[in-house]
Amino acid sequence: MVKVVLVDDHTIIRDGLKSLLKSERSIQIIGEAANGQELLELLKTTAPDVVMLDLNMPVMDGFETLKHLQEKHPDVKALVLTMLDQESYVHKVRASGATGFVLKTAGRDELVHAIKTVASNNSFICSEVALKLLNRSPVDGATPEGFQKPSPELSRREMEVLRLIAEGYTNAEIADKLFASKRTIESHRQHLIEKTKARNTATLIKFAIQQGLID
Repeated sequence: MVKVVLVDDHTIIRDGLKSLLKSERSIQIIGEAANGQELLELLKTTAPDVVMLDLNMPVMDGFETLKHLQEKHPDVKALVLTMLDQESYVHKVRASGATGFVLKTAGRDELVHAIKTVASNNSFICSEVALKLLNRSPVDGATPEGFQKPSPELSRREMEVLRLIAEGYTNAEIADKLFASKRTIESHRQHLIEKTKARNTATLIKFAIQQGLID
């Protein structure tokens, strides 16, 4: 059971999240707060596995909250849930200690996967943002070693496979996680290598690191 605390200054958002997740038996909402200061007070008596928090909040925003979590509650994993999809925010929240980044436009399945991934101490970036990062060219306009500009035709499932490959999972383990056959995952892996023009899986992972998809 993954214990979660919701942190958002909009009651309707917190209520919506509780409604969305109430049927997921492996996740339990054990508390909620309207800002970072309320969260810190709550953490004096509550021990969640994951804190899911917004960035724009009054009193204490998400960035300041992440700083306090790193200093005072390093074992609590932070999953940022926001409408801010700019690349700069992704890098900033990761640098601030967040383990995951997901947009409020994400569906239930992706949100559940994000929570479980973060609870397992693995990095997570929602597919919509990850695809933008994957498809952008480097800042200096150069192409990473062993790559041409990646194709914009990567599917959401290919993005999920890419993330799991980068996290070190085998084809069989990825197949189990995504409820697919091992042969299907092998096919996705090969398509990723072909589409990004990587020489092999190692350079595919190197690319994911360079693009900020993983630490």
